[in-house]
Amino acid sequence: MAIKEWPEQDRPRERLVREGAPALSSAELLAIFLRVGVRGQSAVELGQAMLEHFGSLHRLLHATLAEFCEVNGVGLAKYAQLQAVLELARRAAREELLREPICSPDVAKNYLRIKFGCQPHESFVVLFLDVKNRLIDYQEMFTGTLTQTSVYPREVVKAALRRNASGVVLAHNHPSGVCEPSDADVHLTNALVQALALVDVRVLDHFVVAGQHIHSFAEHGQL
Repeated sequence: MAIKEWPEQDRPRERLVREGAPALSSAELLAIFLRVGVRGQSAVELGQAMLEHFGSLHRLLHATLAEFCEVNGVGLAKYAQLQAVLELARRAAREELLREPICSPDVAKNYLRIKFGCQPHESFVVLFLDVKNRLIDYQEMFTGTLTQTSVYPREVVKAALRRNASGVVLAHNHPSGVCEPSDADVHLTNALVQALALVDVRVLDHFVVAGQHIHSFAEHGQL
């Protein structure tokens, strides 16, 4: 049955207006995005089919065009719309990061989760902060397997000095989906803390991002 034939109080769009977006399931939110279903499936059923196909909402949102188009009933147009929504979310998160000092790990976590939580390759990024912990710049500095031999502390120090940074937040992702830091991550963090301390730049935190899960070195007493 098409959604337009449902009782008005049960339709996702009307429920969102009445109860707010958090009250809806992921399938219902996708139905509002999709607008229409396909033959034999309402938009809600199509949304549920998409979630089952990808295994999670996170995987769906970060699917490639080819992967996205594997689902019957969606194609290039919907993929483009979805990418536009995601980019708007990234920009909104960056605006929040630029507007407020990073006084809480949650501010940085929200940005990093959207920025590269499902990136297929490992990369190391640095958030450079001023004396009031406001963001000066964000830079992806290294890619590939991260070790002390592939991430050069002197390059991070040079980058911090160029920006006159007073502090940094370090972050890298684990495409494996496991957010627990490895021994190499711990050794690398210690080396960076020591190198940056020589030029009076504080390391506020080091985040390991694995999908929606993030490990904070500071929260775990590892800094």
